[in-house]
Amino acid sequence: MMNFIGGRFVAPHSGAYFDDIDPSTEEKIGDVPDSDERDIDDAVRAARDAFPSWSRTTAAERSNLLLKLASLIEKNLDELAELEARDSGKPLSLARMLDIPRAVANFRFFATAILHDASEAHVTDTTALNYTLRQPLGVVGLISPWNLPLYLLTWKIAPAIASGNTCVAKPSEMTPMTANRLAELSLEAGIPNGVINIVHGYGGKAGRALTTHDDIAAISFTGGTVTGSAVAANAAPRFKKLSLELGGKNPTIVFADADLDEALKTTTRAAFWNQGEICLCGSQVFVHESIYEKFVEGFVRITNELRIGEDIGALISAAHLEKVTGYIELAKQEGGTIAAGGKRVDRKGYFVEPTVITGLGTDCRVLQEEIFGPVATITPFRDDAEAIAFANSTRYGLSASIWTRDLQRAHRVAAAIDSGTVWINCWLLRDLRVPFGGMKESGVGREGGFESLRFFTEAKNVCVKLG
Repeated sequence: MMNFIGGRFVAPHSGAYFDDIDPSTEEKIGDVPDSDERDIDDAVRAARDAFPSWSRTTAAERSNLLLKLASLIEKNLDELAELEARDSGKPLSLARMLDIPRAVANFRFFATAILHDASEAHVTDTTALNYTLRQPLGVVGLISPWNLPLYLLTWKIAPAIASGNTCVAKPSEMTPMTANRLAELSLEAGIPNGVINIVHGYGGKAGRALTTHDDIAAISFTGGTVTGSAVAANAAPRFKKLSLELGGKNPTIVFADADLDEALKTTTRAAFWNQGEICLCGSQVFVHESIYEKFVEGFVRITNELRIGEDIGALISAAHLEKVTGYIELAKQEGGTIAAGGKRVDRKGYFVEPTVITGLGTDCRVLQEEIFGPVATITPFRDDAEAIAFANSTRYGLSASIWTRDLQRAHRVAAAIDSGTVWINCWLLRDLRVPFGGMKESGVGREGGFESLRFFTEAKNVCVKLG
């Protein structure tokens, strides 16, 4: 594997590589470039050289090229899904159903969205006409995580280049394979050299060089809150535009009048999909005390039916497995009861049983800190006020789910919860047009739909005196 710079695959300046490990087998599957500031500088230079001509292309031309790339991703869906599953440890069925189709949808959405742009205009007391131009920023830096590698990489690349920018992307060093394949497909689609550049490597080296580069106009980052803080510290003194989509500790609230069968089916999926390695996973479940025991019984039953390797994949690394199992041990120390799972699976790979914990209050670390694994807690609540207080008790605010048949309660509780997204009687039902992002330590800014296109452009007002 090599870096993709200026339309060519090139070795890192250091000449050094590190191992890419398949989490489900613990075996080496590739060599990842150990890139540094020299590689980032080369990529930024290539992107800067490509920007003038790319920014002058018409929206229709850019749209056509992005649609070609979307079709190529779709054509190679099975291959890309297999690469994604090997690289991240997720079930192959999930990669086929979620990751790769969403990558296709991202390119198609932004390819067509730019064809429907509109400008704001204001007449000032009949003396002047003001209108707003939306112009590309230049070279933008894109940093994507390992949990949904191609899906979230395209979530950034598509709006960035659709808006007329060129980009330097740094995918996670733990899941580089689909990014490498995307680079190959971009050449096949006819994306001009230098419009998309991909540099592999560690966040502390290649990522830091990207966030501190003076010729990068904006940084879009998705990842953990601690790393996001470092990204912000690097970018802010250089006055770069910044979008941060960070961690989550997402509450699911189940009221007594909920459709219990549907709530059980969906909340277990919300807790354990992608082995809990989705920032939107509903890892803390709050259930009205009148149905608490029945709900726990059903939740545990469905959890115990999940199949390791088919429904539950491997965690991303040995270090992450140690973190997740450490939280399970912490739950016991904090007085929790392991109602299901709770152990590492006795097989090759970084597998942990889907785990259900009861008996913990919201003051416990297990309910306050992001675990990012197949671990869910279930806690009873007395009334609406307590449910809202529990949901808002963490420093995160990315998403929440509410289960109730009472529409007035649903609206009232949704308005009171500090989350960027609130789902009512559903989970992960996504519309690419809506703004997406978090409150509190879950992020800064919004992405999605025209929010992404606005982020990757600069607004310029033009005032024309009339008469």
